[in-house]
Amino acid sequence: MSYQVTIEPTGEQIEVEEGQTILQAALRQGVWLPFACGHGTCATCKCQVLEGEVDLGAASSFALMDMERDEGKVLACCAIPRSDLVIEADIDVDADFAGHPVEDYRAVVTRLVELSPTIRGVHLKLDRPMAFQAGQYVNLQLPGIEGTRAFSLANSPDRPDEVELHVRLVEGGVATAHIHQRLQVGDSLELSGPYGQFFVRGSQPGDLIFIAGGSGLSSPQSMILDLLARGDTRRITLFQGARNRAELYNRELFEELAARHDNFTYVPALSQAATDELWDGYRGYVHDAARHHFDGRFSGHKAYLCGPPPMIDAAVTCLMQGRLFERDIFMERFYSAADGAGEGQRSALFKRI
Repeated sequence: MSYQVTIEPTGEQIEVEEGQTILQAALRQGVWLPFACGHGTCATCKCQVLEGEVDLGAASSFALMDMERDEGKVLACCAIPRSDLVIEADIDVDADFAGHPVEDYRAVVTRLVELSPTIRGVHLKLDRPMAFQAGQYVNLQLPGIEGTRAFSLANSPDRPDEVELHVRLVEGGVATAHIHQRLQVGDSLELSGPYGQFFVRGSQPGDLIFIAGGSGLSSPQSMILDLLARGDTRRITLFQGARNRAELYNRELFEELAARHDNFTYVPALSQAATDELWDGYRGYVHDAARHHFDGRFSGHKAYLCGPPPMIDAAVTCLMQGRLFERDIFMERFYSAADGAGEGQRSALFKRI
């Protein structure tokens, strides 16, 4: 049995199978609903039931209060229809969202690369092509580990049957420890995707700034490879931050791209290079490198930020001081098991992030 769910204000309709959540069904039919944690604790996917009956599922009492339940509010990531439904969700219609449906894939590990002392590159071959937008992510299932883990795609969409992931080893992280210490070439894994609203807004004018820290380089790498492959003529500047030279991975790739493409500039920055006599690049934090490069004036650009929350917050402040605004800044925070309760938090500066 399945139920029809109409999503207002867009009027889109989806079919939800028995026992399936509204969010699962929407993503697998290429319909985007806002969400973050995916398991009922952050309230990002909260919506209003206008017609029909629904099982609230495992929604947290903190994310969905008793008063809200009485008012007919539900969390799409937990809510299971018990009849046809009409719901109202806080959807920003994005003309640049391609709406590729989420599907399940099997993959085989084809290559493992030690990108830095703490970041491992994982290359996978999919059982069939996956259409995605550069900047999106997949949920990876690891054997013997409960749940899935989200990793951004680092490869360009022109390699749809391959997946490249950059995985940072997290202290106490069961999944990342498995990937760094036990994963082998030839292993078979399951994943689903694509997910996410982090992608280049091609319809919006302006040159592009990318600011990346740590394994947050993965999404900007995918975006930049895609832009250059498609012959995008806007000026593209990548600022990559790391603590030291050992952690500054894929530098040669971006230096080679900068040599081949006049519209691409690469600026690496090391925050702990004060005593490194061999380092001839920027010494300091990556947002300060961006400020220095543009002389503190960012107006006319669109900025894409990806990395740990402290880097994101510092970069947002820097960009806004340089005359960029919410409409000009897009971001993807990299939360891990070590961040604990931080998962699912949103910037106080932004309604839509």
